[in-house]
Amino acid sequence: MAGRRSGYTARMRRKLDQIDIRILRELQADGRITNQALSERVGLSPRPCLDRVRRLEREGLIQRYQAVLDLRRLQSCVVVLAQISLERHGREARLLFERALRGTPEVVECFEVSGEYDYIAKLVCPDIAAYQALTQGWIDEVQLGVSRVTSNIVLRPVRDTGPLPIFDSPP
Repeated sequence: MAGRRSGYTARMRRKLDQIDIRILRELQADGRITNQALSERVGLSPRPCLDRVRRLEREGLIQRYQAVLDLRRLQSCVVVLAQISLERHGREARLLFERALRGTPEVVECFEVSGEYDYIAKLVCPDIAAYQALTQGWIDEVQLGVSRVTSNIVLRPVRDTGPLPIFDSPP
């Protein structure tokens, strides 16, 4: 993995002013806030506030708006954090595996990581048997090159999806 640049660290970030930062924080707290209420909270009139939101969307800082569901109230299921190792580490092997994970609805998050494992994935499955069948399928599919999956069953969430921290730029 040496020489590759992380998507989290390699991208140059446009300097945000304090109003942009307040807009992003407010939208993370409530993505359904009206433009009128947002403009009042950040100290702008509605039109310039809307222009800023649209610019933040266009620049990709705001990727989408979505509802956050309460999984425990929605359905009975098992949440697993899987640490995954691949046999091969070439670009094609990684792309093939990543494509398979993106096409697996049970995989709700996945990160390529440094260290002992190549990936850490968060999966939501109806039960342990379904999880086991899914991961065994990855191991059995020789083309994917999965050599090992270490599973951690989530007992309870301590902190579920929270807002992303937005670090103030130095002056």
